[in-house]
Amino acid sequence: MTMNTDITSSLSAIGYLADPQLAVALQLALDLQRPLLLEGEAGVGKTETAKALAQVLGTNLIRLQCYEGLDSTAAIYEWNYQKQLLAIRAREHDAVSAESIEKHIFSEDFLLKRPLLEAISQEQSPVLLIDEIDRADEEFEAYLLEILSEFQISIPELGTVHATAKPQVILTSNGTRELSDALRRRCLYTYVEFPDHKRELDIVLARLPGIERELANQLTGFVQQLRKEDLEKKPGIAETLDWAAAITGLGITALSDDLDKVTASLICLLKTEPDIKSVTREVVSRLAGKAA
Repeated sequence: MTMNTDITSSLSAIGYLADPQLAVALQLALDLQRPLLLEGEAGVGKTETAKALAQVLGTNLIRLQCYEGLDSTAAIYEWNYQKQLLAIRAREHDAVSAESIEKHIFSEDFLLKRPLLEAISQEQSPVLLIDEIDRADEEFEAYLLEILSEFQISIPELGTVHATAKPQVILTSNGTRELSDALRRRCLYTYVEFPDHKRELDIVLARLPGIERELANQLTGFVQQLRKEDLEKKPGIAETLDWAAAITGLGITALSDDLDKVTASLICLLKTEPDIKSVTREVVSRLAGKAA
């Protein structure tokens, strides 16, 4: 799977402004057909990268959200036991052998495809997003290695399912635990940083075309300064966009216009009680002064 046009331009056309390093990583992942591991703090836009890539390629995005205790029934497949039971009951009075019934109920009609099996069953190569792989157990990570190496899944009742079209895999990690060397070796890798002021300003202007440039510049400058504070959760790009939309909706044309209202609006940026309490009106005034 390759792209004939410049991927940066293609992403920009849909409103996704990738930094040069990330754009190169995406292009290489496509050209080499290798999984791409994106690591970085929560909120830097790793998940949005996979969504944007699927949109640019004009293909499906299939997402596997990882969590502690994730197992094969949630990630790969399981059998529809209720439907199987109904089928068995429907054939109780028919002159059908047990072997025939078993073959019937363990057919694809009764198979529930979860994200990994769904991804290798597509006619057109999808983008498979394995989100927050660091939240899954190490045992699941080890099982995932086999799928990423062979792009096939063994189902005892049906046999081996080979990929119809090899998916483009994006894995994300927030760094909550160290990933195995084996997984890292199978992937291309890039670390995603929060955008600098200029790129975040460009993102705001692209996503909110009606906003005044000077106000957008103040808002992004404020967020850049806010991330330097001692916060439990730094605001991500999505929070910046939410806050910019909220500020314009409140009719504020400059951060210095109404510090009380600006302070109250920080619920769009701050997501924990300690963070909200720590960013007082005085802090808002200080940060707004630096952002002006």
